[in-house]
Amino acid sequence: MSAVLRQAQHEFVLDTPGRGLHEFTDEVERWVSHGRFATGLLTLHLRHTSASLLIQENADPDVRRDLDAFFARLVPDGDRIYIHTAEGDDDMPAHVRTALTAVNLSIPVTNGRMALGTWQGIYLWEHRTHRHSRRVTAHYIGE
Repeated sequence: MSAVLRQAQHEFVLDTPGRGLHEFTDEVERWVSHGRFATGLLTLHLRHTSASLLIQENADPDVRRDLDAFFARLVPDGDRIYIHTAEGDDDMPAHVRTALTAVNLSIPVTNGRMALGTWQGIYLWEHRTHRHSRRVTAHYIGE
């Protein structure tokens, strides 16, 4: 007997208070559970150019602080090399930070659960200093 291939889409709207890593693993888990997805692939796509998606440790908040500190050193706000500053000193650095990370994630779904490691969480990494409303499109394909 062959499995029936299913597809589903959903949009998560995430309001960020500003720069930093904002975990939304629980929201994605609820959608996967509610959809009764069995085995397949979940793709998450962030529809913005000044934030990114990331799977990272969710146990120790120092990891998130250290990532922010590293990127602040690597891509500082207000660097005079940037021409694109239409929306402020954090504008072009936010785009560079996004270019160095990712706006797409692929996560296997096995036995109805995302195949994440024990300490892995799904994060939206806001690179702008001010609050934003971000949209993440989820697509599931599988059984």
